[in-house]
Amino acid sequence: MDLAALLAPVTPEQFFAEYYDKQPLHVKGGAAKFASVLSWRQINRLLDMTHMWSSHSLKMYEDGVAVPPEQYCVGATSRDNASVMQPVASKVAEWMKKGASLVLNDIDSLTPGLNSVSRALEGAGLGKAQGNAYISWQSHKAFPSHYDTHDVWAVQVEGEKTWNVWEGRAEWPISHPIFRGEGQAHHDQAKGRLREKVLLKAGDLLYLPRGWYHDALAEAPSSVHIAYGVHAALGMDVMNILLERVLYEPVFRQPLPRQDGTAAAKFALTQRVGQLGARLAELVKDPGVINVIEGYVHNHRFNRGDNDLLGWRGLAAPAAAGGAEEGASFRPVAAGAKPVRRGAEWVLKGAGAPLPLTPPEADAAGWLLGRPDVTEAELRGAHPGVDAADLLQRLADGGILVRT
Repeated sequence: MDLAALLAPVTPEQFFAEYYDKQPLHVKGGAAKFASVLSWRQINRLLDMTHMWSSHSLKMYEDGVAVPPEQYCVGATSRDNASVMQPVASKVAEWMKKGASLVLNDIDSLTPGLNSVSRALEGAGLGKAQGNAYISWQSHKAFPSHYDTHDVWAVQVEGEKTWNVWEGRAEWPISHPIFRGEGQAHHDQAKGRLREKVLLKAGDLLYLPRGWYHDALAEAPSSVHIAYGVHAALGMDVMNILLERVLYEPVFRQPLPRQDGTAAAKFALTQRVGQLGARLAELVKDPGVINVIEGYVHNHRFNRGDNDLLGWRGLAAPAAAGGAEEGASFRPVAAGAKPVRRGAEWVLKGAGAPLPLTPPEADAAGWLLGRPDVTEAELRGAHPGVDAADLLQRLADGGILVRT
């Protein structure tokens, strides 16, 4: 995936000209567009990797209020013998039955699909893409109205969620106590009037510039979206680069003029500060410094790997970057698709032309279309009388299923 595929049918040129850092954008897509990003099966698989989760990486919220970690976690010892609060499946289940939302932090590289969106955003030079999954239930809200200190790219992968997008926008906030300390009363006033209600369906994307006020509420029985927080390089980062550079400047290593309250001492300090400022102005024009800043902005992304152990050893052909997982599952994406009998024949009605089916295939198709996803092995086990690989491929070619 690249930025063009992520934004389609909006072009990257139109996005940068009209929306980037200017205003929100809602892009509608079909159910298959983000079906390979994350599935229920993959969510369960990730959660079963119990040792990687803590009260920091897995959080729960009930109607805008954080659930205390001790109510869904237990004290445990990590694999490196550190004390951690570790989520317990039975406790998490209790809170989810009450309608609590689940937030999985920093999962942007944990599956090929999640990683593909991260790569698309970072490959376009937008900054470091950090993704969190938000799993919520109908009529339950995880957070009240707020803004984020980074651009938000919300990718809807399951169900539906209504977003309230307000007119208010904080002026390029950063993750600092002066912004984190603002109370909810401030946000409720600063958000302004409602700009629009956006219904995100599976396959839709919502872009919100940094600081834009919003809140969201699940509309379907369940909703999953991935919020990619994209952290661009900032003007403040130039100061950090210059700090490294002025280590080599004697004038910056000299002590400042001593202050004794006299006009002469104050004048000397003013002169020295002016001298430092003038030298900084010279440094930011230095081609070497500009090259360093250019490289910093260009490389402002996370390391995403591309490991290929057998390929590196010459024991197998090089793997394709971001290749699909082995044992892939197939997810139904054609709403209302179902096998229908026509006389003595069976067909599958769905996204395109009806697909002819044998009676055993019709039975198998009805079974798999009632599941969130299915693997070839599961279909083979449940319906041994059909060619599972052939049926899945035909349904995928017909737009009924998508490989995840």
